[in-house]
Amino acid sequence: MSTAAESAKTAELAAMAERYGLSRSSARPPLRTYLRDLWGRRQFIVSYARARTYAVYAGARLGSIWQVLTPLLNAGVYYLAFGVLLGTKNGIPNYAAFLICGMFVFTYTQRSMTEGSRAISANMSLIRTLHFPRATLPLAYVVNELNQMFLSMAILLAMVGFTTGPNWHWLLLVPALFLQTLFNVGATLVFARLGAFLSDISQLLPFITRTWLYASGIFFSIPAKLEGLHAPGWVIQVLSLNPISAYIDVARRAVLEEHVKNQLPHAWEISIIWAGISVVGGFIYFWRAEDRYGRG
Repeated sequence: MSTAAESAKTAELAAMAERYGLSRSSARPPLRTYLRDLWGRRQFIVSYARARTYAVYAGARLGSIWQVLTPLLNAGVYYLAFGVLLGTKNGIPNYAAFLICGMFVFTYTQRSMTEGSRAISANMSLIRTLHFPRATLPLAYVVNELNQMFLSMAILLAMVGFTTGPNWHWLLLVPALFLQTLFNVGATLVFARLGAFLSDISQLLPFITRTWLYASGIFFSIPAKLEGLHAPGWVIQVLSLNPISAYIDVARRAVLEEHVKNQLPHAWEISIIWAGISVVGGFIYFWRAEDRYGRG
């Protein structure tokens, strides 16, 4: 069939579809409609997150307990490597809780991004079979990691409360986790779109997040370390712009009262700004490719 004949046939089909009120199932809806459809599928997001958690740990004897054991074991390894062998625990009270809090916060973002980068590519059969807002898939991955974060923080608070007793500052964990969740939603949507069209992104992310891990003040107090190195004040200001450093800092302020002495400057303001930029920018970036997901 010639190009002219193909164009005529396409125009004829388009006219017929318009006459009968038909539209492309993969067409990108307006942003307001998309948000409304996404809200209407909130139960699916929660149910999908639960089903995925069950599927991931169904074959393990300890089941979903591994969700908490994994970051705890990582924290134990880093405690020996950095806290004991390299001496980063010196001068930091309750270093175990300091380290575990940082690991939990970092792992929440790391796993949201890493798992979310496969949200589209790993569900192609579902995407090509059913019509639904594609953002439900990466959002379900974030909900899954948020459930783990609740359990992790419960364990951390129990550990801290056993040694120091409960504190009203713990209530600050609510806005801290809320802001981090907004940031994670945006970052996960970005990497979900990238992973849908660049399969290598899932292979690169572990190296990116590992570098991020060492630069985020998880194993040491950034202000105290730079003060010991006599670094200029602007260096602390630059390092405090790291979103993970800010979220770790506000979480530590809530859990560890003694951390207030070595807090990052403007951590709350930075956390709010990053949350807003990430969730708005990430959502629009993902939505703009809505009609391309699932194409062969």
